[in-house]
Amino acid sequence: MGTPWSGLVPSVVVSVEESTPESGPGVQGAGGAAAASASPAGSATAPAAAPDRLGLKAQLVRFVAIGVVAAAVDLGVYQLLLHFGVWAPLAKGVSFILGTTTAYLLNRRYTFASSKGGSSKFFGFVILYGSTFVANVAVASLVLHVMGAPSVGTPPIPGVVSWFVAQAVATSINFVVMRTVIFKD
Repeated sequence: MGTPWSGLVPSVVVSVEESTPESGPGVQGAGGAAAASASPAGSATAPAAAPDRLGLKAQLVRFVAIGVVAAAVDLGVYQLLLHFGVWAPLAKGVSFILGTTTAYLLNRRYTFASSKGGSSKFFGFVILYGSTFVANVAVASLVLHVMGAPSVGTPPIPGVVSWFVAQAVATSINFVVMRTVIFKD
């Protein structure tokens, strides 16, 4: 029989699958009633359905929440490297890569619920983030230059300001391209 919780996960899957717009009102059984397995384990052998695409509002909320986590990684690493005297463009590059990897993994799983095309989507992601990497580092460096801040031994305030401006540019580009190109299913 298994553990007392053995049927919990499949029953959640059944509920989610039955409530999706793509699945329709259900399969009609005898007498016009929707046929659904009474046993939670009944759908455990069925192939897993692709996750449903969230609406724009839900995607945007999740994208922003995940962005906060990834931004904390990015900003934290950037400030730490600047504190240790690392050249600002190198510090921004390293922090961007770590924050970006965090964002990709979390957005792929929770925001865009992508389950297919793993390597092709990852390749598209690498192209996108390679481009925004250049924009991010360039914008951060430009802001430091405009503020008259040094690129080695950068003080905290110019470092944070340059990070925020560069992050705003990169985040805008990334959301639009991820939603319309990379995770478009």
